[in-house]
Amino acid sequence: MDSSLLLDARARVLADLQARRHATATAVSALEDAVAARQWWAEQWPEGAVYVAGLVAQDVQDALFSTSGRWPLCLECDDAPEHSLFISPDLGGPDPVWVCEESGRVVAALGFLHRT
Repeated sequence: MDSSLLLDARARVLADLQARRHATATAVSALEDAVAARQWWAEQWPEGAVYVAGLVAQDVQDALFSTSGRWPLCLECDDAPEHSLFISPDLGGPDPVWVCEESGRVVAALGFLHRT
């Protein structure tokens, strides 16, 4: 497993956590846990390396939902009730993007959410 893929995944998710002011100790701990778990996963399935970044983002999103609620929230839809973004494609790659769950629009590539 190429460790640069894991480092890239970590950096991209951390950038999005920071952009949305959600890089708390809990969130960073969830990120570290997700990276460690996906390292084992990628070692078992080397062909799946292109999916690692998106899967790490999904893992962090799932972990945060149970502790601190939805992340990241969509800031694009002014009239809609509070809702999240999700990673597309579902398996997390290649080239994962954040998509609005209400409109279906691509909001940003993973690692490039705009700051709040």
